[in-house]
Amino acid sequence: MFGFNKKTETTEAPKKVSFSELIKGPKPVLVDFYADWCGPCRMMPPILKEVKKELGDQVEIIKIDVDRNGQLAGALKVQSIPTIMIFKNGKSVWRQSGVAPAPALIEALRSQL
Repeated sequence: MFGFNKKTETTEAPKKVSFSELIKGPKPVLVDFYADWCGPCRMMPPILKEVKKELGDQVEIIKIDVDRNGQLAGALKVQSIPTIMIFKNGKSVWRQSGVAPAPALIEALRSQL
């Protein structure tokens, strides 16, 4: 489907990973569609950190810059940012536009565990 650069936790260069590969598994994947210039998008990192701290390895969290991945954002009909989506087994199971509080994201993710 679409590919984008995913930073690895080591010092290797980013490798190209397809979006469909990232979302295809049974583990819920929260995707934050954002842009660097978006004010509300800057509120999401501490919220996502709180979600990850609460749920740990039960979930994956990835951020996708809509300016660098416009084709993917368009295909998923992302029209405003931030847009948060949760995927499981390759399918969208939850979606919200705008800043989402950590408790709401945690509840949405837990419903998919």
